[in-house]
Amino acid sequence: MLRHKYSYGEHPSQWGELFIPEPSNGNHRGASAVAGGIAVVIHGGYWRSQYGAELGEPLARDLAAHGITAWNLEYRRAGNGGGWPHTFEDILAGIDHLSEIAGEHDLQLGKVVALGHSAGGHLAVWAAGRQRLSDIGTPDADRQLQRSPEDSAVHLTGVVSQSGLLNLAAAEKLNLSNGAVCNLMGGDSHRYPKRHKYADPMSLLPLDVPVYAVHATDDEDVPASQSEAYVAAATAAGSAAQLLRVPGDHFDLIDPKAVAYKKCRELVQRLLS
Repeated sequence: MLRHKYSYGEHPSQWGELFIPEPSNGNHRGASAVAGGIAVVIHGGYWRSQYGAELGEPLARDLAAHGITAWNLEYRRAGNGGGWPHTFEDILAGIDHLSEIAGEHDLQLGKVVALGHSAGGHLAVWAAGRQRLSDIGTPDADRQLQRSPEDSAVHLTGVVSQSGLLNLAAAEKLNLSNGAVCNLMGGDSHRYPKRHKYADPMSLLPLDVPVYAVHATDDEDVPASQSEAYVAAATAAGSAAQLLRVPGDHFDLIDPKAVAYKKCRELVQRLLS
C-alpha cells in the first residue's frame, strides 16, 4: 500500500495519514477508486491526549489491504489543546481536508464512511449530523465552533460505530472513565447545558445517513446501553440505524485478527458498495 501524511492545521495533532491500496487491489487511481470510496478511521481513548492515531493505524492498514482507501485521522484531545470546541473542529476539518488532497490521488468523495471506535464512534456519528448543528437550538455553542460552510464540506455517507459513546448525557451521568465527558466539554452539563446538547449525537436525530452501532458483548469500557439507547432513539425518529452485537471485548473491535473487527470491516465495505 501507499502512505501519505498530511497536516490540516498548524497544531502537531492536526494531521491525517492516507493509506491507499496498491493498484492491483483496484482502488489506487482513476475510475477504480469510485467503487472503493474512502473510510475515515477515528480512534478512541475517551478523548484524552495519551491515546492517539496509533490506535487507528492497524485498522487503516487492514482496510487498505482489502482495497479501501483509508484516512487515519488524528485530532487534538483533552490535555493537548483539544476538548471543547477544538476536538470537534478538528474532526470536521480533518474530514474536510480530503477535498484538498482528492485531486492528487483521484479520490472520489461521493462515498465517505467513518469507522469510529469508542470516543471515536461518538465523534464519527456527531460529524455525520453536521448539517443539523445550526438547527438544534444551541446558537451560542454553534458560534463557538468554527467549521467550513456546508456547501464546501465533505459529508459522511455512513458510519460504523465500534462501541461508541453515542449518548453523551448518559455517559456523563454514569461518570464513565472518571469524568471523561466533563473533561472533554470543559465542565459539566449543569454549567454548560447548551454545549453538552450540541456535542451529543442524540441531539442530531433524525440523521439522514445510515449508522451501524456495533457493540462488543464483553465490553467493560463502554456499556452496551450507549449503543442501545442511540439505536432506539434513531429508529423512533425514522433514521436508518442498526444495533449489532459481536463477540469479544472493547479492544477486539480494533484488532484486525478478531471476529469483532472483521464484522466492522464488512459493514464498511457494505456502506461503500
